Amino acid sequence: MIRWSVLAAGALVALGVATVSPVAAQSVNRNLIDQLNLQLIYVALPLTLFVEVILVYAVIRFRNNDDPEPTAENPTLEVTWTVATAIVLVFVGWSAYNVLASPYISPTPEVEAAPPDVEPDAEIDVLAYQWGWQFDYAAANVTTQNLLVLPRDEDARLRLRSDEVLHSLYVPELGLKQDVFPGQNTTILTRALENGRYRGYCTEFCGDGHARMRAQVYVVDPETYRQWLAAHEDERLVTAPPNASVGNATGAANATAATSRFSSPA
Repeated sequence: MIRWSVLAAGALVALGVATVSPVAAQSVNRNLIDQLNLQLIYVALPLTLFVEVILVYAVIRFRNNDDPEPTAENPTLEVTWTVATAIVLVFVGWSAYNVLASPYISPTPEVEAAPPDVEPDAEIDVLAYQWGWQFDYAAANVTTQNLLVLPRDEDARLRLRSDEVLHSLYVPELGLKQDVFPGQNTTILTRALENGRYRGYCTEFCGDGHARMRAQVYVVDPETYRQWLAAHEDERLVTAPPNASVGNATGAANATAATSRFSSPA
């Protein structure tokens, strides 16, 4: 009985590990999160199955025991499970620390400088307001509306702030999620690994237009990224993504009708 239970547990572990292997991540941030989840599953799944096998065995083995006796004291067993638990906790803590300590995961307050070993290739100021997003590329004097463009395989630093209430930027495919506070800058560091079009959302309820507060996120190769910046230099409220027609009639019309709400942080 026990042998078959152990064999069944082993088969379930192998099947579980095979089915939870993540697909290729679209960013360094997402890759770190997926790796941590996979490491925790490698630990949690065997332990869960081991406990369940013991539980099922105990239920079946002692189901007709009308005169149960207390378990005899066994110091060796008690020390063993205490040490095993400590090892598991140390492994989980170390794995989590290695991920949470990464500058790609933990946000950086504006009072702190960027990590010395990470020099971003792109600097983007992000303004959240009711109910939209503005992205300012100061190096090219370009401001976009609900459109974030990132270069592939290059580090990009996003400095986020809110115009009035609490918001939260969330791009699930890239593993980005960060609250945006009024009067406070927060920094996200990311490196996208795959070209593509992704969706960004606000995940903090911010009023009756919250559901409409979305952004389009494009990841393109560095050359296309720089060409897009050059094509829209000195423009405001750009909405044309890369590989679209040069120029942005909608953005230009909006720019002449209204002044951008973005003002670079001091």
